[in-house]
Parts: sequence; structure tokens; C-alpha cells
Amino acid sequence: MVHSGELSRKSTGNRLSDMILGGQDGLVNVLGVILGVAAASNDPKIVIAGGLAATFAESISMAAVALTSMMAERDHYYSELEREHRELKTLPKKEEQEIRDVYRKKGFDGQLLEDIVKHIISSDSLWVDQMMKEELELKEIKQKEIYTSSFVVGFSALVGSFVPLTPFFFAPIHTAIWISLGISVVVLLAVGFYKAKMTIGSPVKSALQLATIGMTAALAGYFIGRIFG
Repeated sequence: MVHSGELSRKSTGNRLSDMILGGQDGLVNVLGVILGVAAASNDPKIVIAGGLAATFAESISMAAVALTSMMAERDHYYSELEREHRELKTLPKKEEQEIRDVYRKKGFDGQLLEDIVKHIISSDSLWVDQMMKEELELKEIKQKEIYTSSFVVGFSALVGSFVPLTPFFFAPIHTAIWISLGISVVVLLAVGFYKAKMTIGSPVKSALQLATIGMTAALAGYFIGRIFG
């Protein structure tokens, strides 16, 4: 039985993953784009125009990718669910043995194992549910979860994209470049640190990893801009 607290932790974990995915991707990509444009043109209007174009294209793209990938996972789940129902009717002995093998690997044996198998195969719905979870390791994705996740990813990408872009609205272009880099590094360090604190791993290592990814993208964009500038 899954308790409400466990469901809440799973939901929080999923949302955190979506926010980090969208925010990091938006920040890193737009940072690389605007620094490349800034290095090539030295024109703040072009930098802002390019940055805004990248911001909204990135946000829409990330939301769409999250939506289509989760829909594909859902469709895969239902295709496997249909196959399991079909095999239950056509190959019951094989499916029973698969359940037995699953629980034997968990450490059950003897009469206890047989009692577990007997209980599971007494209900088709329970039988199929166990096959989906234990053998195929698949879970059903609800429609609401698909749309919520895609919105969170897209919105986080939008917010993340404005982190490196905002200084170009208020500061001279050369000053804005350094402010943008500084803010982006601080945000990536903070996100990496927080991610490790909320999950597992070294907060310092996680922070440095995200910051390194961001700076690599920034340098790539900047040097390409310098070449064409």
C-alpha cells in the first residue's frame, strides 16, 4: 500500500527533477547564445533580440519534448499492459512461472513462495499489476502528470533563460557580459548544491558540475561569436 506521504515525496521529487532539467537547460543554452551574439555584434538590441528568441524557443521546445516523451512512455505502458492481459489468457503457465521467478529472486522460497504466487494469480488485475511493476518495472503515467510535468519543465526553462539575459536590459554590453556570467555561475552553483542536498551525492561536487557545464557552454558560444565577429 502506498501512503499519502510516500506519494507526496514522489511528486516532490518529480517536480524537483523537472525544475532542474528545465531551469538548467534554459540558463545554459541562452547563456551560450547571448554571449556568442554579444561577442559577434557588440549591439545590445541584437543580443536582447537573439536572447529573447532563444528564450521562448527553448521554453516551448523543452515543454514539447517533456510532453511527447512522457506520452510515449504512457503509450508504451498501455501497449505492454495489453500484451500482459493477452498472455495471461494464452500463456497462463508461462506467466505464473514468471511471477514465481520474480519473487524467488526477492528471496522467497518453499511454501511461502507458492502461497504468494497463488495469492497473486487468484486475481487477474493483481497478476497483471505485479507483472507490470515487478517484471517490466513500468508504472502508469496519468494524463494530469504529463501536462503538469511539461508545464513545469517549460516554465522552469523560461525562468532559467532570463537569468543570463536580464543584465543586458540594464547594463552596457561589456559590463552585462560579466554580470551575466557571474549571476549564472552563482545560480548554477546554488542549484547543484540544493539538488544534492535534496537527493544524494556531494553538494560541492554537484554544484561544481553544473557550474562547469554552464561555463563550457558560455565559452563555446563566446569564442564562436568572436570568430564571426
